Amino acid sequence: MNWRKEHDTMGEVLVPEEHLWGAQTQRSLENFRIGTETIPQEVIEAFAILKLSAAKANRDLGKLEEEKAEAIVQACSAILNGEYPEEFPLRVWQTGSGTQSNMNVNEVIAHICAAHGVSVHPNDHVNMSQSSNDTFPTAMHTAAAVCIARDLIPAVNVMISVLEQLEEKNRDVIKIGRTHLQDAVPIRFSQEISGWRGMMERDRDMICEASLRLRELAIGGTAVGTGLNCPEGFAERCACYISEVTGIPFTSSDNKFHALTSKDAYVYVHGALKALAADLMKIANDVRWLASGPRCGLGEITIPANEPGSSIMPGKVNPTQCEAVTMIAVQVMGNDTAIGFGASQGNFQLNVFMPVLAYNMMQSIRLLSDGIRSFTANCISGIQADTERMAEYLNRSLMLVTCLSPAIGYENAAKAAHLAFEKGTTLKEAVTALGLLSAEEYDEQVRPEKMVQ
Repeated sequence: MNWRKEHDTMGEVLVPEEHLWGAQTQRSLENFRIGTETIPQEVIEAFAILKLSAAKANRDLGKLEEEKAEAIVQACSAILNGEYPEEFPLRVWQTGSGTQSNMNVNEVIAHICAAHGVSVHPNDHVNMSQSSNDTFPTAMHTAAAVCIARDLIPAVNVMISVLEQLEEKNRDVIKIGRTHLQDAVPIRFSQEISGWRGMMERDRDMICEASLRLRELAIGGTAVGTGLNCPEGFAERCACYISEVTGIPFTSSDNKFHALTSKDAYVYVHGALKALAADLMKIANDVRWLASGPRCGLGEITIPANEPGSSIMPGKVNPTQCEAVTMIAVQVMGNDTAIGFGASQGNFQLNVFMPVLAYNMMQSIRLLSDGIRSFTANCISGIQADTERMAEYLNRSLMLVTCLSPAIGYENAAKAAHLAFEKGTTLKEAVTALGLLSAEEYDEQVRPEKMVQ
């Protein structure tokens, strides 16, 4: 490997010749050989959007000459186009302010500019009017807001649409409901599906509402929130340019001290993501219970057989999409705990858990987005009701007796249900044996289609 010398305020450092980063990135690589988790690509992209926007704002204010500003803009555009992915190798487990990742981006941009014949300094020009303390939280918010809007919400909407179609298809299918894992009164299968759809709709709305808090950016606060070395109007112009690139209306926070020291917006947004994870866990568990069998379980629905389920049992097919979604839900819930703890930490003017907060947030958004798309395409869209099995369970259920309570009273209804269970007879036989109703009266009263309105 060939090396070149780079320097920073602490002296010279040897950097691999083939890479575009500088001294501070190299020091971080050498000092934080911890784990394999790197700063998410989505955060790097958000940094590129920020640096592009900052260059334009500084140019507008007469702080940065046109040639340098344009070189920075072009370098950032190249990063956003997917170039130079290997130039951002830093671990999550670094300084809690994310300073080294901010400098990693600054150094790479400066070297790209230099390769195109424009001399740009990573601190003086790329980081002009900024500090790591306001750029990292700005990138955190931008990345989360963009990925929620671009990836997660569309995935949720597709699942809602598929559930609506499934609901419409099963409006005339009546089955037995269940509470406490025990038989309950009848329900339309479409009504059961509507519960799933309602969860997804409510979760989507809560996530969208919570995400509004991400639109307030820390940019302009610089080191401690005072805006030292940040010219008047920079923060507002920078936020405006970020909005232009992302299509999301960001603003510069009106209280930079809060923006630097608190990560309450992250807690709030991730709480909504946890709600989505909880509902996905519920839906996936419902689906695999209903599909259990095929002969010795509930077997009320069938789901797509996507791959062999066992290395030893031929013909076995497992609810693998449900299992993947439930694992994702567990991970998101764990991430929520990490984000809650991380946001409660830090001292005085700065939270110093930002890299781990960003890592967990972006992982949750990515897993939920991918998981929902997979679950929808490979499981939900292929659900088929086994109407014969549903009808069999419905007709065997003792809880149909509930509709007789107004006619024969609660205690007599209970006697009939217990007698049928003890003797292994039908409910109708038990009711007539007790002399509570004639067979004709029973048939008139026990009409499942009238019990599901």
